[in-house]
Amino acid sequence: MEWAVVSGGIGPLLLAATADGLVGVVFHAGEEVRREAPGRIAARLGAEPVETATGRLAEPIRMLEAYFAGRLREFRLPLDWSLTSGFNRQVLRELASGVPYGTVVGYGELAARVGQPGAAQAVGAAMGANPLPVVVPCHRVVEADGGLGGFGGGLETKRRLLVLEGVLPEPLF
Repeated sequence: MEWAVVSGGIGPLLLAATADGLVGVVFHAGEEVRREAPGRIAARLGAEPVETATGRLAEPIRMLEAYFAGRLREFRLPLDWSLTSGFNRQVLRELASGVPYGTVVGYGELAARVGQPGAAQAVGAAMGANPLPVVVPCHRVVEADGGLGGFGGGLETKRRLLVLEGVLPEPLF
């Protein structure tokens, strides 16, 4: 498993990739995250972590830079879904393919799309367990009344991503 830390429009992100594709994106990749996250991800995969910004990570890094610069609207990357399974994987795949840039979906609507209309809270849990945030855009999932809902990277990060995509207006100050 290769990993690297890149700067994004929302702070440093730790990226991890396997031979199958991008497997992890971790917010707020300061010193503690850099020390702990690669080993934790690698252990779940049964792999050894290797720090590098080339090879498997070159294209994800290029795409994230383009996304944060406003030049990319869709990530076309091989993804390794090894860190998720079952209902969570089903919901995340639907999110990745069915909620395009600049749009949002409600937790309940996303649950209905995967055939579980009463599972809005379970969708929320799936968003919280998303191993590939930004690339699998859990920031695009909001409450039915228009509230932001929760976000593993923090609500300010979610707000900034939605502003970047034009869903929310730029703050006045």
